[in-house]
Amino acid sequence: MTVARVGRLRIALHAALLAAPTIAAAQPDTALVQGGIYQRPYIVSVGRTALGGYLEAHGQVERIDGISEGLSLEIPRFNLFLYSPLGRRLRVTAEIEIEEGGEELRLETALADFVITPSLVVRGGVILVPIGAFNVNHDGPRYDFVARPLVATTIIPATLSEAGFGLHGRLAPGRRMTVSYDVYLSNGLQEGVVLNGTGRTDLPSGKTAALFGEDGNGSPAVSGRVAALARSFGELGFSHYRGAYNTWKIEGTVVDEARSFAITALDLSTALGQVALRGEAAIATIELPEDLHEVHGSRQWGLYFDATVPVWRPRIRALTDPVVSLGLRLDHVDWNVGRFSGTGASRGDEQTALTLAVSFRPVGGTVMRLNYRLGSTTDLQGNPAVRSAGLALGFATYF
Repeated sequence: MTVARVGRLRIALHAALLAAPTIAAAQPDTALVQGGIYQRPYIVSVGRTALGGYLEAHGQVERIDGISEGLSLEIPRFNLFLYSPLGRRLRVTAEIEIEEGGEELRLETALADFVITPSLVVRGGVILVPIGAFNVNHDGPRYDFVARPLVATTIIPATLSEAGFGLHGRLAPGRRMTVSYDVYLSNGLQEGVVLNGTGRTDLPSGKTAALFGEDGNGSPAVSGRVAALARSFGELGFSHYRGAYNTWKIEGTVVDEARSFAITALDLSTALGQVALRGEAAIATIELPEDLHEVHGSRQWGLYFDATVPVWRPRIRALTDPVVSLGLRLDHVDWNVGRFSGTGASRGDEQTALTLAVSFRPVGGTVMRLNYRLGSTTDLQGNPAVRSAGLALGFATYF
């Protein structure tokens, strides 16, 4: 073989390595949700450390009860990934998120995995709490919808990262099914779940800088997820997350009654022919001080359901497999389940939304999307619903 041919072969092999880790368009992930942080195109196992990331940008206009503030353009997030395999059994990965055009900088993950066997992996660092599928598998380029699901951001406070450690692994009880498990101890949500700026029980307000540092009450939260993946039905996951959110103990001294929260979630990813289906439902219970029961919710629930289908595969020069898809999303959340004890009237504080999506994926890992969203919001007293309609256009891409 001539020197010239050897050179051309070397160039071809490098090009194949760079092109290999692409993401299938408009189809549910065939790998377990658990491995989402390693299913990214920048990881090519070349060299000591790999660098990658993703970018989201969009513009939107929304009209609420006939009133609009006009067009708004934003870059909600710019994320950087780092990955380094330190031998055959140890790997380190991290994600730095730059939100709102640089106004906020946060560490989303920074963890080390020590692989004893594929069925037993020790993990520690800043972890993504395994509550629901979206929290651990939420990268923008994987979705045809601009906004994140309501249940995944207001009931499950995604993106939820905490300092913690635990175990995860994959089991194969049969040739046709793989089972994954995750179980972790972490700092848990902190003060702010109640008596916050939202005027309601709000689990996302319990996220503070303390999640990466010292636990505010000395009692770690417990989280876990079990999922089964089979070709016949896709992936079905069940997860639970529980802990105390208030500062009830300081330096070993009990100063208040411990009040806990608990979130239980069920998620599904499957397909019916060409139609990719994905959804998640969650129920939250929160222990409240006695004087807040009438106005704050002790029970919350919500769900979302996505359906996407490819409708056109245009032939475009220099693009391997571009695809246009249509999508539909249903969102619903109830932040205050139950009735008023004084009047017996049903509590409101609910939101429902329906989103229609048209997306174009020129290459794997990049999506351009147009969404039209209709919403209805009811306040705590159950007054006539506030109607909204919004149009969003944007893109998301790995790099």
